[in-house]
Amino acid sequence: MKTIKQLGSFCIAILTLTTVFACNTSDKKKPIELIAQASETIEPKETNTVQIALLLDTSNSMDGLINQAKSQLWDIVNEFSYAKCGNDSRPNLQIALYQYGNDNLSANEGYIQQVLGFSSDLDEISEKLFSLTTNGGEEYCGKVLQTSLHQLPWNKNPDLLRMIFIAGNEPFTQGRYNYRTALANANEKDVVVNTIFCGNYELGINTDWKNGASLTGGEYMAIDHNKKVVQINTPYDDIIIKLNSKLNTTYVSYGSMGKSKIIAQEVQDSNALEMEEAVAVKRAVSKSSRLYNNKKWDLVDAYDDTEFEISSVENDELPEELQGKNEKEIKMFIESKKSEREEIQKEIQEYNSKRLAYISEHQKDENSGELENAMIKAIKKQAKTKNYSWEQ
Repeated sequence: MKTIKQLGSFCIAILTLTTVFACNTSDKKKPIELIAQASETIEPKETNTVQIALLLDTSNSMDGLINQAKSQLWDIVNEFSYAKCGNDSRPNLQIALYQYGNDNLSANEGYIQQVLGFSSDLDEISEKLFSLTTNGGEEYCGKVLQTSLHQLPWNKNPDLLRMIFIAGNEPFTQGRYNYRTALANANEKDVVVNTIFCGNYELGINTDWKNGASLTGGEYMAIDHNKKVVQINTPYDDIIIKLNSKLNTTYVSYGSMGKSKIIAQEVQDSNALEMEEAVAVKRAVSKSSRLYNNKKWDLVDAYDDTEFEISSVENDELPEELQGKNEKEIKMFIESKKSEREEIQKEIQEYNSKRLAYISEHQKDENSGELENAMIKAIKKQAKTKNYSWEQ
């Protein structure tokens, strides 16, 4: 029987990945607000967003998959930060997370749970991935696909990219809900389903994982989920980690969630560092990118939002150092922090360029992460059909 084990963050492929960004902005539609089952997630107002839902088998046999994913979340986020649309605008990213096939979940719900609705909060995505645990259960691919298609507020704009990645190692046909019905619904919503079979390539074909992808024009991938990802340490890692600590001092919390989010930021830094120093470095790089935006609780990010007014923040919702200050003084403080942050982020990016060059020189094929490679390949291929490109 499968035993319970503590798991780490998964990526979303994925670092996650899921705010949908339209390359053709002629048809702008406002996204629908989602109240997630396991979190308070509100979709951003940006029209150009890419939505990705990760459906993860959290039975005990998937320990290797989750461990591999938690070390590669930030790789995927960092890769996506280079994406651009045909009109040179930059897409945002949202990720949703489901777990299935776990005895700790409700049998009445088909051993399925929405862990996180569509979110662009990278700290929240990391937190939810690290919260996953494994246990034995029944793994119903058709049911979890249909649940995610029904529950999530998928954008309807045909120019937007919508993707599902489902990973597991049991037959795709398990359960009473026919996966073909779910995939027909995916086609109606223009959601591409990509399947990741954790095991032998031919076995995945024989158990319908390839067919599950082909019915929506998605990619079928087979990976060795128990493969240990070998991280390459570089001379620039310690520098980037120290810069990350300086970066954290530029965040100015406000509002009801400000203090808790500052703590959450630190906790996810620690989670990454506890895995490996290289993972902490990749998270720091993500925090220096445009995708790491915390305008809901950070005054510096909020200040860049044209709809935000400092006057809308009550005095007692400000950090102690700003309470009692007038608006001019608060703006000067924020602008100073913004300037400091931009300089630190620039340094991180510069050192990361040197880091990537070093890794490229010392990288061996067997060192790369299978989950990361499979997801990035599928994302780029399908994004191309929506007029996305990658600028390194």
